[in-house]
Amino acid sequence: MALKSKETLNDTYQYWLDDVIVAPAYGQIQHPFTGLIKKIYDASLLIEVTDYDKEDTITITEMNHRAVVRMDAAEIIKKGPKPPEKDEDES
Repeated sequence: MALKSKETLNDTYQYWLDDVIVAPAYGQIQHPFTGLIKKIYDASLLIEVTDYDKEDTITITEMNHRAVVRMDAAEIIKKGPKPPEKDEDES
């Protein structure tokens, strides 16, 4: 997807890298958890899990502290740093 001149990634996407989100329990994870967005897909987010319930320790460890969360299930609790603006001469 090509960005128009002076358009930032923030204008295009609701989520961006390093946003802190809270996600609901799903699958083997029994409690809501918090994490940082590490990759953005079309309808989901790859999350590095940073805070979770003690009961989910084994599951989170088995998942290597990573989880894929649906965008509509994630709630942003802290925005990450803004991405740089794309220069007009970049393609």
